[in-house]
Amino acid sequence: MPRKSATEAARATKPDLPASGGAASRVALGILISRLTGLVRERVIAHYFGDSAVADAFRAAIRIPNLLNNLFGEGVLSASFVTVYSKLRAQGREEEAEQVANAVFGILSLVCSLLVLVGVLTTPWLIDVIAPGFAGDKRDLTIRLVRILFPGTGLLALSAWCLGVLNSHRRFLLSYTAPVALNVTMIAALVTFGAYSSQPQLAVYLAWASVAGSALQFLVQLPRVLQLLPDFAPSLDIAFPGVQTVLRNFGPVFLSRGVVQVSSYVDSVIASLLPTGAVAALGYGQTIAILPVSLFSMSISAAELPSLSSAVGNEGEVAEFLRKRLVAGLRRIAFLVIPSAVAFLVLGDIVAGALYQTGRFHRADSVYVWSVLAGSAIGLLATSLGRLYSSAFYALLDTKTPLRFAVIRVVLTTILGLIAALWLPGVLSIDRKWGVAGLTMSAGLAGWVEFSLLRFSLTRRIGSVSIPVSLLAKLWTVAFLASTLAYGIKLAVGTNHPLPLAAVALTTYGVVYWLGTSALGVAEAKEIAAGVFRRLRPRP
Repeated sequence: MPRKSATEAARATKPDLPASGGAASRVALGILISRLTGLVRERVIAHYFGDSAVADAFRAAIRIPNLLNNLFGEGVLSASFVTVYSKLRAQGREEEAEQVANAVFGILSLVCSLLVLVGVLTTPWLIDVIAPGFAGDKRDLTIRLVRILFPGTGLLALSAWCLGVLNSHRRFLLSYTAPVALNVTMIAALVTFGAYSSQPQLAVYLAWASVAGSALQFLVQLPRVLQLLPDFAPSLDIAFPGVQTVLRNFGPVFLSRGVVQVSSYVDSVIASLLPTGAVAALGYGQTIAILPVSLFSMSISAAELPSLSSAVGNEGEVAEFLRKRLVAGLRRIAFLVIPSAVAFLVLGDIVAGALYQTGRFHRADSVYVWSVLAGSAIGLLATSLGRLYSSAFYALLDTKTPLRFAVIRVVLTTILGLIAALWLPGVLSIDRKWGVAGLTMSAGLAGWVEFSLLRFSLTRRIGSVSIPVSLLAKLWTVAFLASTLAYGIKLAVGTNHPLPLAAVALTTYGVVYWLGTSALGVAEAKEIAAGVFRRLRPRP
C-alpha cells in the first residue's frame, strides 16, 4: 500500500472541532437573521390573513412551486455538488472545481427553466392533485397564485447554487443571510398594500413580491460568487468527470428529497380535506417547527459537510475522523433541539401567540397552531439528528442509503397521517379540525424510524456514532422541569398579553435550562457560556 503524505494523514485524522464550531456559529447566525425576518413576515401574513380561506389558498399555492426549489435547492446541491466541489478543492484541483461549478450552473438553469414552464402550464391539474379539497373561488385563487410564484422558485434554485459555492469556500454568513432580501420584500408589499386591498388582491401582490424577492436573494450573492470563480462561464459540459460524479449523486439525492417532499405534499392534501383553516394552521406551525432544525441541525450539518467531504486517508482513518466530528455535532444538536421540542409540546400556545397573535389571528388560532407544534415535537430530535447522519453518507458519496430510508419514512407518514387526521378524530369524537395535529404527529413517528435506520447503517459503516444515554437523560429531565416552571408562570400571568407572557415565560425557561444543564456538568452548556462571555469581554 502506498504511504500517505503527512498532509493527507493530518487531513484525515485531525478533528478540527473548534473550526467546525465557528463555522456552525456563522451558519447559525445567518440562519437566525433570515429566520427572524421570516418570522416577522409570517406575523404580518397572519395579521392580514389569519386562518381564512385566502390564507389556505396562499399556503397551498406557495407549497406547490416550492417543490422545485426543494428538489433542486440547497439540500440536493449540498449532497451532490458541494461534496465533489469541496473534494476537488481539497486536492488542489481548483481549475477542475471551477469547471464543475460552471457546468452545474448551466445544467441547473436549463432544467429549472423547463420545469417552471411546465409548472405554469399544468397548474390547474397540479391543484387538483395537491389540494383536492379546494373548490370555487379558493381553487381559482390558488391557481392564479401558483402561476405567479413558479418563476420565483426557479430563481431560488439558482440562489442555492450560489450557497453551495460560498459554503465550499467557507463563506457561510452571506449565503444564509441572503433570504432576508426575500422576506423584507414580502413584508414591504404587505405593509404597503394591506390597508386598502381585499384579501385575494393582497395575496396576489404578495405573490409578485415573492418573485421580486427571490431575484434579489440570488443577486445579492452573485458578486461574491463571481469573485470566487474568476473564470465563471456557464456550460452544459456533462462529459467532464467531476460533473458526471455530481449527476450520478444527484439522481438518488433528487429522489430522496423528492419522496420527502411527497410526504410534505401528502400532508397538504390531507389538510385540504379538513375544515377551513387547517392548511393555514399547518403552514404556520411548520414555519415555527422548522426553526430549530434550521438554526441548529442545518447549521451544524452545513458547516460539517465540506469538512467531512474533504477527509482523505485510508478507510480506518477517514472513519475515525468522521466519528469524532459527528459525535461532537450530534451532542450540540441534542443540547439545542431537546429544549425546543419540549417548548413546542408544553408551551406551544405561548410561542404561537407571541409570533402570530395580532389582527385577524386570535387566541383560538394560537391554540390551534399549538396542536401542530405539539405533534411536531414528537419527531423534532430525530429529524434534526437524521440530517447530520445523512450528511455523513453524502460525504462518503453514498446517496442511495438515505434514499431507501426516506422512502420508508414517506410510506409510514402517509399511512399514519391518513389514519390520524381523517379517522382518529371520529373515533375520539372530537372536531375534525384537530386532525391536523395528527399529520405532524405521524411525521414525527416516521422520522424516528428513519433516524434509527440511518444510525444503524452508519454504525455498520464507520463504527458507533451516538449520544451517551446519560447526556440525553440530563437534557430531557432539565427541559421538562424548566417547562413546568414556565407553564406555572403562564397560569399566573394569563394569556391576554402574548408578547409580555412569552418574554417572561420563555426567558425563564431558557435560563433555567441552561443553569440546570450547567449544574449537571453538561459540556455544551459551559461552552455556550464561555463563548458568550468571550464575545462580551472588552477587547484591549
